[in-house]
Amino acid sequence: MNILKLLFSSPPAPLSYMKLGPDGSKDNPLMIQFFTWDSETTEISWWKHFENQIPTLAEMGFTQVWLPPPNKAAHPDGRGYDAYDLWDLGEFDQKGAVATRWGSKEELLNACHVAKEHQIDIIIDAVLNHKLGADRMEKFKAVSVDPQDRLKELERTEIEGWTVFDFPGRGNKYSTMRWNQEHFTGLDWDDKTQTKGIYKIVGKGHKGWSKNVDKELGNYDYLLGVDIEHRHPQVQRDFFSWGPWILQTTGAVGFRLDAIKHIDRSFTLRFLENTRKSTNSRMFAVAEYWSGNINAVLPYTRAFKGETAFFDVPLHMNFHHASQHYSRYDLRNILNDSLVKIKPGHAVTFVDNHDTVEGQSLESWVGDHFKIQAYALILLRGTGYPCVFYGDLYPNAECYNENIARNLKLLIKARKLFAYGATQDYPSGKNCIGFVRMGDSTHSGCAVILSNREDDYVHSIRMNVGRSQSGSTFQSYLTTDGRVEIDSEGWGEFTCFAGSAQVWVKLENSHT
Repeated sequence: MNILKLLFSSPPAPLSYMKLGPDGSKDNPLMIQFFTWDSETTEISWWKHFENQIPTLAEMGFTQVWLPPPNKAAHPDGRGYDAYDLWDLGEFDQKGAVATRWGSKEELLNACHVAKEHQIDIIIDAVLNHKLGADRMEKFKAVSVDPQDRLKELERTEIEGWTVFDFPGRGNKYSTMRWNQEHFTGLDWDDKTQTKGIYKIVGKGHKGWSKNVDKELGNYDYLLGVDIEHRHPQVQRDFFSWGPWILQTTGAVGFRLDAIKHIDRSFTLRFLENTRKSTNSRMFAVAEYWSGNINAVLPYTRAFKGETAFFDVPLHMNFHHASQHYSRYDLRNILNDSLVKIKPGHAVTFVDNHDTVEGQSLESWVGDHFKIQAYALILLRGTGYPCVFYGDLYPNAECYNENIARNLKLLIKARKLFAYGATQDYPSGKNCIGFVRMGDSTHSGCAVILSNREDDYVHSIRMNVGRSQSGSTFQSYLTTDGRVEIDSEGWGEFTCFAGSAQVWVKLENSHT
């Protein structure tokens, strides 16, 4: 019986065992992505800016911070996704600067130390798919492939590619690994003919594209830059050393895994297992598998055996579509085919991020008129683990809206103070839905209503907040003028203006 149970039992849901906040805390955990694509500060470094904000973030209720990639980029202003040297955190004179776009290694470690003092966990953005900014070129054989079908080979030729990474500024400190064409599967530039394309490296020792990747475009192993061959033993050794090193160096608790649909799944799984074993069994991990199709995401959640959570891209796309279609969108379907509905223990929910902003590579911005409704759904419901976007909370040149930031701060506070206990849904109609958090022994709960109508209508939903609240008064939280009397059975008539969200919480000392 025990053997059968072992054979057929599922691995634990990632969010059930990973570290999400301070040990022993009964407050709701909360993550923030602390950057936008064009994040910059004038007087101080980004790391110093983050350090200065840590006390405020802790007071607001944030327990984890996803930082931008801390590694040396191919250019001084590179964001780190153009990864040159993962072992250089802004310590060595390489690629035109010592510090990264975000600051120096010393500033990073200082900020991480202050975060730990305030019980905020650091999440490292791990860019493991590709490298850019090679130090030298070399000649090798390659086959050009059809960009729309990477399994279709076009022409075999000798090319000259930027594939040699010597790291002259760092030398052998931390790692002695030197990269050349044998450590890569492909690239997109032949310097010999000055031709852009997608070239699969062939010749001795090369195995072609990995088969353990997404099947989009025939085979989606290649994304950009020079694509890493994760099956190579030297590559694996270097990454398996880097994982524990970066966590121990920074004090971080885990990773955000960039672009995993392009990385050999067996490698990523081993990377997570190895790093967790070497550091902390509760190591946090969240993977970026970018697809709005839940049927594409679910096989990945199974393949990773509970080793990583996933960003709920299908839910984000629901938010995006809802904001595009205004009142034509049926709010009763907003959670359909989302990870948080089907596998809530795997879902890191979000509204927008650095890639979804207008003009970016994965543009799918959630319109301002639906932004607070979307945040209410991820912050105040009882399932999933929400991540707030810096661009929605802090002034910036890309996407800031002062009214949204003001209401978002109130929603974050409501999550910390009230959003506890079981969730009861009230799908009133196509353009208005509500839900109640029933509270627990130390939190009184809340009632929430969302609308996507475009007129001056005032919605009303009768919802039950529990008999324990009978005779009490609830007040509106995003505005200050609303009151709802709760009857002897725990029912109240809660309202919301068209095209907005409203949160109702118990008025202090209102219970008779």
